[in-house]
Amino acid sequence: MIKTLLENFNPEVNPFIWLICAFVLSFLIAFQTFPTILYVAKEKHLMDEPDSRSMHSSRTPTLGGIGIFFSLVVVMTLVGAWLNTKVLLMVMGAVTILFFLGLKDDLTVLSARKKFSGQLLAALLLIVFTDTRIVGFSRILDVDILPYWVSIGFTLFVYVLIINAYNLIDGVDGLAGSVALLIGGIFSVLFYQSGALSLATISVALMGALLAFLRLNFSSKNKIFMGDTGSMIVGFLLAFFTISFISQSQTNTESDYHYASPALVFAMLFFPLIDTLRIFFIRIFILKKSPFKADKNHIHHRFIQEGYSHVQTTITIVFINLLIVIIAFNMLHLNLNTQIGLLMVYGSFLYCVPFIIKKLLFKKKKSVQV
Repeated sequence: MIKTLLENFNPEVNPFIWLICAFVLSFLIAFQTFPTILYVAKEKHLMDEPDSRSMHSSRTPTLGGIGIFFSLVVVMTLVGAWLNTKVLLMVMGAVTILFFLGLKDDLTVLSARKKFSGQLLAALLLIVFTDTRIVGFSRILDVDILPYWVSIGFTLFVYVLIINAYNLIDGVDGLAGSVALLIGGIFSVLFYQSGALSLATISVALMGALLAFLRLNFSSKNKIFMGDTGSMIVGFLLAFFTISFISQSQTNTESDYHYASPALVFAMLFFPLIDTLRIFFIRIFILKKSPFKADKNHIHHRFIQEGYSHVQTTITIVFINLLIVIIAFNMLHLNLNTQIGLLMVYGSFLYCVPFIIKKLLFKKKKSVQV
């Protein structure tokens, strides 16, 4: 009876229930895994030592990426029999490469060249074997279809950009995990609507793992960081979702997002991308130093310096990013170039608002005291 049920089971008949089950399974696996990882990290002294750039004063485990990886792989393995096995296998292979690279970096030290090479290899595997790539610019600056090799090269660039931009925002409690949770949730809905059940399953599995991780990442007693292991895996999956969504939209002329997909993913990833652009500009043109030399000039650092707590910083940034996405969805009727131009303006302004409010409150408080 069980054999017959499994042979005739089709997740596409009840996709919503299927996705709920995948989410719950991922959450439960991660929820049970993280306490063990935390215990081992403390017993073996696998902790992050605070330095001049750290936002924490105590030693904290940085192996949260192990729990995220384990949860994702188990879910993808279990559901692979019913879904697009090729995509799931390629994603698992790419994620595994990044897992071991990140783990080595968290436990010892890994050169930037090796991390960069691993990211390129993982991305190239998916691009070549699944042909998931950005095929054109959707008429941005009047550029439409790209030559095949240019398309591959540009897609690789997007992978590396998103992975490393995401890694750069992992600076305060809950920020990286919450931003990824928001983006993963939006992609889950988009993939569900388009019938891409395999991609939607990976999205909700990532959400389940991140939700379990955030429980400890926000904790004051049993805190754990995702480390480079987690940030590379999560960043890679966000890049994969981005490229898959753009690729699907560009190749489907009937899609509601046929020409708007680049603006939508830019809105979803606005915070990590604008923070990376901003930090590189400051380091190169203002501080006159290497753009890869770490400092405390990120947007989240500025929030902390203005008196916002870690939780307030995370909630504010996630809320602003959500607001940016909502606005972007209501501008689909505009020309793509116009959408992106306006996005740069209102997105940048919205991230200035919390600082403007702080200054106004400070002036008001100062005037009252006088």
